[in-house]
Amino acid sequence: MAFHNNSHKWYELDNAAIIIPGSVRGSDTRVFRITCELKEDVDPDILQKALDQVLPEFSYLNCALRKGLFWYYLDSIPESAKVGKDHLPALSPLYFPGRYSLLYRVTYYGRRINLEMFHVLADGTGAFVFFRSLVTEYLSLRHGITVTRDVTETSSGEEKSSDAFSQYYRREKKSSQLRQMTSTRAYQVKGEHDPNQQNHLIEGIVSAGQFVDLAHQYHTTVGVLITALVIDAIVKDMSVHDRAKKPVVISVPVNLRRFFPSETIRNFFGVINVRYDASGYDGKLEPVIAVVKQSFAEQLVPEKISQTMNSYSALAGNFAVKLIPNLLKEPGLKFFTSLTKSGVTGSVSNLERIRMPEEIAGYIDHFAAFMSAIRFQITIASYGDKLVFGSAGSDLDHRMMLQFYRTLTKLGLSVTIATNDYNEE
Repeated sequence: MAFHNNSHKWYELDNAAIIIPGSVRGSDTRVFRITCELKEDVDPDILQKALDQVLPEFSYLNCALRKGLFWYYLDSIPESAKVGKDHLPALSPLYFPGRYSLLYRVTYYGRRINLEMFHVLADGTGAFVFFRSLVTEYLSLRHGITVTRDVTETSSGEEKSSDAFSQYYRREKKSSQLRQMTSTRAYQVKGEHDPNQQNHLIEGIVSAGQFVDLAHQYHTTVGVLITALVIDAIVKDMSVHDRAKKPVVISVPVNLRRFFPSETIRNFFGVINVRYDASGYDGKLEPVIAVVKQSFAEQLVPEKISQTMNSYSALAGNFAVKLIPNLLKEPGLKFFTSLTKSGVTGSVSNLERIRMPEEIAGYIDHFAAFMSAIRFQITIASYGDKLVFGSAGSDLDHRMMLQFYRTLTKLGLSVTIATNDYNEE
């Protein structure tokens, strides 16, 4: 919900964003990055011009996070983003308590354009609507191309800044998903972490066509196969004792715009959790795929998705919670967040297949996405014939991702890997 005071606006946080300010910790800055790698070096002056031209359509983004008596809220500020060279550690914090600054940044380096954003503002799908417009405008200016705008990109600023959770929320007697999220104790990946709590990024690229063929060989979908491969990589690193103690639980964000019509760029996602009992693992991929496939089939249905959405809304809409001042509420929300995180081993997020206007498509090499996280996390972006896996975290040895890529290689795929690590082995 947006409130107006002449030209001034402020927004209530959407129901997925309310727990984010209190959940920032260490390398988990709650910042995500979307990257577009071009086939030529970026011109920063033209990129700034493109940013200035698209921002009026996305004025909602020019907000700072403020702390009220009962809730945080977004407050519009006159400041606009300035393009800068990418010089900070990846996924560096964007929110600093008491500092009223923008919650996103646009940077460049070589052939790359980067958008980093604090998760309070938007989810990956919503942020990509803005990023797609920015890249399109940049390449249009850079090469003097007139691009025909897609009719799906003509939503108003009000539609883009709408809170879709509140629009579609239906009160339910039970919030079983919240109880499930806070009651499960999942296996936690072990490893050495960066003492400076900086994020280490790995980008792995495979042929999208070959990966689709591989999924078809296993009679499944790309999403199911990726999730199964992530579970397989985690279980391979577990001891026999660990396999018998706790399940592997993979969190998979779901774009609710697929189920509820909305043009919002704000957070509008749900989560399904795929649970795998590792005690019976025999080293074969097929049984893991079967578990993931069944979990997807059971949870990715309108009724379950509606329950997912309403679970988020139930917490924000709780009358008692609303009346508790922030000072007292924050410890409870932090405890709730820690419970939900202990119920998840890692997460797999998919930006789905990316399409760009055909007039500029040939200037783009690929897209990639990364999300800061304490837990093992992987984000997928597919463009043309390049399927890109992006992982980020403070883990120094990248054991899970290396295991993941070894399996891809054994399955016959060629993998190109890049990292922001300064010292590579």
